[in-house]
Amino acid sequence: MSETTQARLLDGKATALAVREDVARGVERLLAAGGPRPGLAVVLAGEDPASRVYVRNKDRAAEQAGFDVRSVMLPQDTTQARLEEVVRELALDAGVHGILVQLPLPAQLDARPVIDSILPPEKDVDGLTPTNVAALVLGRDGLEPCTPAGCIELLDRHGIDLSGQHMVIVGRSMLVGKPLAQLALARNATVTVCHSRTRDLPARCREADVLVAAVGRARLVQGDWVRPGAVVLDVGINRGEDGKLVGDVDFAAASERAAAITPVPGGIGPMTIAMLLANTLRAAVASSGIDPALVFSPAPQGVDG
Repeated sequence: MSETTQARLLDGKATALAVREDVARGVERLLAAGGPRPGLAVVLAGEDPASRVYVRNKDRAAEQAGFDVRSVMLPQDTTQARLEEVVRELALDAGVHGILVQLPLPAQLDARPVIDSILPPEKDVDGLTPTNVAALVLGRDGLEPCTPAGCIELLDRHGIDLSGQHMVIVGRSMLVGKPLAQLALARNATVTVCHSRTRDLPARCREADVLVAAVGRARLVQGDWVRPGAVVLDVGINRGEDGKLVGDVDFAAASERAAAITPVPGGIGPMTIAMLLANTLRAAVASSGIDPALVFSPAPQGVDG
């Protein structure tokens, strides 16, 4: 591929809309089969403006899909005991099939015991409990973390097959880097995970057939870090000096070398919300005992079989 060719845009907004439409049809089928209306509870502690925007967007998307939605807003000074109590109460509610605790939490709160209090783990629609993490690593059924699952779904729906490809992930967080590595391995990709101690990071990035940036540093990945013809997934969301949202990749420069690239905003972000809805529908179906084949649409064209 010529270095001056403009990359194909992987439109997360349009793809997420297609996923959400599939979910809405699944809700209709679930109700028609006598199942419950999916219930999603979103818990927000604190006053973080970005988190409030995220929660509002998730609530709106869930309502449009036909879910029952509950938003639990807790003050900035919420105690650890109170937050865990709220989560446990929601976990015991039969009308709640999925629980999402919006991260990050205020500084005085520890996310780990809060996530661990989502029991049973079938209600952990963010895929962060030890049970779901173990299922991911072991290749067993479980709810997958939404952002990594959104990356895979975006590739699937654009006909990009990971089998035999070399994916390089910049970032090793439990939210994105580590689970995405497991999902890519399950698709028969060869995976390299890079981090702050990686030597010669630009060289490692140039080895990628599929390059994923997920570190939270604006425009860290330069255009000449991208191998001509590579696919670039930019998971980062940062506020630029001009106040605009930018990713972890220098989009303009990378677009001149990549075969395909996600924008920021409008790339992986919408996919994260779409996969949250898909996970909640799966949780509701699992709780109902209804045959999933009666609810879910056939896999989209391009999915590796």
